[in-house]
Amino acid sequence: MATIAFTGGGTGGHIYPGLAVIAHLRQTGNHRVVWLGSAAGMDRALVEAAGIEFYGIPAGRLRRYFSLKTIPDLFRVLGGFFTACSILKKLRPALLFSKGGFVSVPPCAAAASLGIPVYTHESDVSPGLATRINIRFVRSTGGRIFTAYAATASFFPPVYRPLAEVCGNPVRPGFRGAAAAEGRAFLGLEGRILLVLGGSQGARELNALVREALPELTRYYTVVHQTGPGNGPAEAAGEKYRPYPYFGEEMPQVLAAADLVLCRSGAGTVWENAALGKPMVLLPLRGSGTRGDQVENAEFFEQAGAAVVLRGRAEERAAAEDLAAVIRELSENPERLAAMASAAAGIARIDGAAAIAGVLEQAALAGGGS
Repeated sequence: MATIAFTGGGTGGHIYPGLAVIAHLRQTGNHRVVWLGSAAGMDRALVEAAGIEFYGIPAGRLRRYFSLKTIPDLFRVLGGFFTACSILKKLRPALLFSKGGFVSVPPCAAAASLGIPVYTHESDVSPGLATRINIRFVRSTGGRIFTAYAATASFFPPVYRPLAEVCGNPVRPGFRGAAAAEGRAFLGLEGRILLVLGGSQGARELNALVREALPELTRYYTVVHQTGPGNGPAEAAGEKYRPYPYFGEEMPQVLAAADLVLCRSGAGTVWENAALGKPMVLLPLRGSGTRGDQVENAEFFEQAGAAVVLRGRAEERAAAEDLAAVIRELSENPERLAAMASAAAGIARIDGAAAIAGVLEQAALAGGGS
């Protein structure tokens, strides 16, 4: 029985796709699977809840600029490297798979120093800093780079491009084939549903837009709104507005029940929507504090015909009237909605979790090399 090590974390977007790959590995093989993640934060809770062995390491954030936190974070990164080395020496995994995030760099460096093959996956159109670093360890150990988009390889230096394989984004098994009828039963709704997703913590800008535009939105749809914890319902919203702080295990079924989805454009969110063939209105996170990955993701889905990107006038942010106009136009054009749904389903036709699990399985059985 081979041991396969996973790493990545810092956010659910760097953990859930890895868990999706592990779910497929469990179906096809009898491997010991372990996870190296941040000793602080959500990593341990999410991984252990899935029944996976978890090893915590110190984690320091990687930055493209200098700040007062750079020096202590550097020591955490070094601590993470040495801790990961110790763990990997004991576990002797056949390979290490990275789902990215700042916590993944020390384990990937440690694996490379021990001659353990490194595999990595990039979820966004353009690679993040962790992926740009980790591909060096992939090349030196004979691993492989998985990407969600064909365009991603063009961001790598030429020497790394032959290592890239397009496989889409891993989506948790529950999102493929989820039943709309179950979602409608959970919500207690019939008729057309606009599902608003701001992430597990909500999205301030998105919440504000929805509340302001609500009278118009509810003319066309019942609005089911994941608001994030602590965000109360809109005043005088009426029966056609259903706020929920958070969706848990019922999320796939709720999404399946939606006729249209309004959301951010994080990699996991748009691919979960696509796996269920959902037309989308996207409001990407942008500006300071982001590298523009959500804008790139949103533009890809828009160009593919699966989404409409909500934009303001000129350089201004989108206003409530912009949102109302987009929702009105789509609600009155069922042919366009159907075409968007078909385009979304076409993007997600590759089961990324199954594809990656298959490669890792073969590599583990072969002793780690690809």
